[in-house]
Amino acid sequence: MAASVSCHYFSSPLTTSTKSIKPKLNYSHFAPSLSKGSIRHFVPLCSSQRSLPSESECQDKEKDWFLSLKKCAAAVALSVSLITGLPGSQWLSPAHASTPALPDVSVLISGPPIKDPGALLRYALPIDNKAIREVQKPLEDITDSLKIAGVKALDSVERNTRQASRALKEGKTLIVSGVAKSKTDHAIELLNKLEAGLGELQQIVEDRNRDAVAPKQKELLNYVGGVEEDMVDGFPYEVPEEYQNMPLLKGRATVDMKVKVKDNPNLEECVFRIVLDGYNAPVTAGNFIDLVERHFYDGMDIQRADGFVVQTGDPEGPAEGFIDPSTEKTRTIPLEIMVVGEKAPFYGETLEDLGLYKAQTRLPFNAFGTMAMAREEFENNSASSQVFWLLKESELTPSNANILDGRYAVFGYVTENEDFLADLKVGDVIESIQVVSGLDNLVNPSYKIAG
Repeated sequence: MAASVSCHYFSSPLTTSTKSIKPKLNYSHFAPSLSKGSIRHFVPLCSSQRSLPSESECQDKEKDWFLSLKKCAAAVALSVSLITGLPGSQWLSPAHASTPALPDVSVLISGPPIKDPGALLRYALPIDNKAIREVQKPLEDITDSLKIAGVKALDSVERNTRQASRALKEGKTLIVSGVAKSKTDHAIELLNKLEAGLGELQQIVEDRNRDAVAPKQKELLNYVGGVEEDMVDGFPYEVPEEYQNMPLLKGRATVDMKVKVKDNPNLEECVFRIVLDGYNAPVTAGNFIDLVERHFYDGMDIQRADGFVVQTGDPEGPAEGFIDPSTEKTRTIPLEIMVVGEKAPFYGETLEDLGLYKAQTRLPFNAFGTMAMAREEFENNSASSQVFWLLKESELTPSNANILDGRYAVFGYVTENEDFLADLKVGDVIESIQVVSGLDNLVNPSYKIAG
């Protein structure tokens, strides 16, 4: 695994903190879409030149929306008000004012969503091995244990550690049996490191060294994630025939995006590590990696940064996406949504179109720095090169109870330095995006074709 990277700062006499506070989000600034100048309101931004609706039109639609919500339970109404932030007319479009599909109350108030990008990626793997999940869960619960003040947190961490150690001891045989045959040696090596690391974590707890817990937890979860990836034996399904010749990421890949930050005395540049998930979005992730290898994004400005999303990918000139030199036409990709319980993604239709109002997406918009494709608001298959990263407090928009899940194709998460996305401004420059690992999972790479 490549060495981790960090952001670079200039010292400031006014503050010793290098972490930004995430801004409160105005959910009326919703939609990334495609548009020149103002970058498309996605409904994630791609760029259309249509005018915004009048204030009276928005008010009428909002009125209809909230009247329909009165039929729901009070808890649902409260959840929806948090989700939408009572949007105003500045960015609201007719599509956004329409009544959203709402899951059952139990989904809306079932508890806080998983926000950690690493955990989301682990649970998104196409595996079914209860034994390794029973090791993973208590290790992830350490995050909640550390919310307890002072060294009292260590008592809870100790319980988590003992539970994970017991689950590993009792389930090791089942875990190894679930690993792909060609990856058994690697998985056993990781399990041995995990076992030793759990002993080290126990010693950290006994030494009452609270500050050392989180780094060790991250290390152990990386081992768990590595074992889980070793359980995937090949690509688990066939991509539909009409997309089989497109660049496809059949697995995962990691990229580093280096951004030059302007007009910020405390932050000069930052490198964001992003994990792209081709198991759940092979067409979307493959298209992006192919563009990365073409250096399409190198030197491109950040084009939208409004507290709700950071977006880029709109090239200079009239085109709103990547012009394939072999065809001299804009290359577009289909909407691609993987649902929990399905073996392959749905293509070309939102979950609302499909009537799957209660379905849960495998890659939800939970984490700060969730990465997805921008597209035209009313054209599901119009995505090309414009991408966005979501900035939000996920408690306010739980999985499958917001206006993004099931409508826009998530294909990865920022796993390092994601908090600093909130510091980016329009005009900051992407110096480079480089593939760190997983390029061998890309099939049909068009960047290798001359012209």
